[in-house]
Amino acid sequence: MQVGKSWYLCFEKCQIENQPGLMMTTKDLHTKLEELRRSPENEIVEFKEAREYFNLTKLGTYFSALSNEANLLHKSAAWLILGIEDKNHYIIGTSFRKGSLPVLKKEIADKTTNRITFIDIYEITIEGKRVIMFQIPPAPKGIPIAFDGHYYGRDHESLVPLNIEEMERIRFQVNMFDWTQEIIPNATINDLDKDAISKARIEYRTRNPTHANEINTWDDAKFLNKAKLTIKGKITRTAFILLGKEEEEHFLDAAVKIRWNLKTIDNQDKDFEIFSIPFILAVDKVYQKIRNLKYRYLKDNSLFPEEVLRYDPYVIRESLNNAIAHQDYSKKARINVVEFENDQLVFSNYGTFLPKSIEDVVLKDTPEEIYRNPFLVEAMKNLGMIETQGGGIRKIFNYQRQRFFPMPEYDLRDGKVKSVITGKIINEDFAKILNKNPNLLLEDILILDKVQKHKNITEDEFRYLKKYKLIEGRKGRAYLSFNVIKPTENENLQAEYIANRSFDDTYFKKMIVEYVKKFGKVKRSTIDNLIIPKLSTALDEKQKKNKVTNYLSALRKEQCIKSTGYGTWEFLNEF
Repeated sequence: MQVGKSWYLCFEKCQIENQPGLMMTTKDLHTKLEELRRSPENEIVEFKEAREYFNLTKLGTYFSALSNEANLLHKSAAWLILGIEDKNHYIIGTSFRKGSLPVLKKEIADKTTNRITFIDIYEITIEGKRVIMFQIPPAPKGIPIAFDGHYYGRDHESLVPLNIEEMERIRFQVNMFDWTQEIIPNATINDLDKDAISKARIEYRTRNPTHANEINTWDDAKFLNKAKLTIKGKITRTAFILLGKEEEEHFLDAAVKIRWNLKTIDNQDKDFEIFSIPFILAVDKVYQKIRNLKYRYLKDNSLFPEEVLRYDPYVIRESLNNAIAHQDYSKKARINVVEFENDQLVFSNYGTFLPKSIEDVVLKDTPEEIYRNPFLVEAMKNLGMIETQGGGIRKIFNYQRQRFFPMPEYDLRDGKVKSVITGKIINEDFAKILNKNPNLLLEDILILDKVQKHKNITEDEFRYLKKYKLIEGRKGRAYLSFNVIKPTENENLQAEYIANRSFDDTYFKKMIVEYVKKFGKVKRSTIDNLIIPKLSTALDEKQKKNKVTNYLSALRKEQCIKSTGYGTWEFLNEF
């Protein structure tokens, strides 16, 4: 590789990504490019052929998107590479802006927020072909980057408008105001509930066993400081949310309440109760209202039913405590717990979800770094009410998995976070797959859960599940596979499976040849009437018709039948 010009400093003096102050050498640049080429495109890497030309506006939109994504993913830079094919990353070469690359920095800066522009632009030669590497900085904390007045982001490798949730997450990074940390000027320790303080001491001792021997020597004021509920003895809103007397809730100037609601299957109200502060005691009261009945089901190869509670107690408490921890109290709205008689619990709170997605929290090992109410979250962690770093939500998913129940569902629309927990099996095939495959990754189970709920899956997800024979059918009409689970004794499910599965292509092609051989010239409409009723019910009428067309075309190429014109077919050779 031969290195050409670098338009900010000579390449020998450039900063290495992630290591400010160190210099990037020829070898560093070569290694970086090879590393990028080995990886698929993602939110912070984009390849473009751009053999001769690349639109400046397009360049600016990619700058905005990659810069914003680098911020959200906590990366020190993103990369846009010209002169490399975007699928297989073959080196194509580009003649874009030969001799005029330096002015690009200004042209981009003229249309971006705060005139932010490239860290650097590298023009390099590999295998005799020119490649341009644009090193893009992450958006500064609290400042999403727009190009020409529009904000962009990435959905995997696709360029999309930056959504409101992502924009808020960036802007929230410098929002130093934490409503829950504010001191309540006129409140004193006498305004806190004695029973709530006693409960807090017990939970703190359990969570912090190293202090077990000394905690009894602390007076209430010292304990509250140690548990990070107060600040130098001054009462915070956090202390009031968790430990405040109900009759003193006026100090909070907010609707700090939890509403439990029992609904019938057809969504009619059946019972309700509203709980106020102190929340450390209210959580137990809400838990006691929920009808956590026993659920029985038969496991494979067993005559004895498995009996479990419909909802693991941890799942209820963690879901409720998460709603308390992440509620946007400035909205002056209640936290809601809705219990449906058809075995569902729904928890909802106001405030957008600050991590990028539920999947990120559940599947990633790295901790979340942004919380709406960091002071409240820290206090609740010290009292054993929640787990930080996303571990609590992941446990909820795993508890559902252990029961073979559906995965939790999260709705993040309309400025709320709503989680739905289902307390029963909704698809026996899903349960049997989990039972027979205990080593399935949680990532796989999340996709299978979409299939059992008849939700859309991506093309990549569909191919992946097909490869490992976890599903059958076509995309959009996929169903859980019978290859993984043994045939059930339930005749109705067997019939449903056979209707979905149909027969293989060889069976139908042989049937067509035998039919044409027996009856001579046969009309296409007759063949349709023979084959279509036997095809999988997972196919629509157009797909079935196309299937027959494909069979006829294949048999013609194999010289088993031939078209005689006017929509008729006749026999040539055995299949």
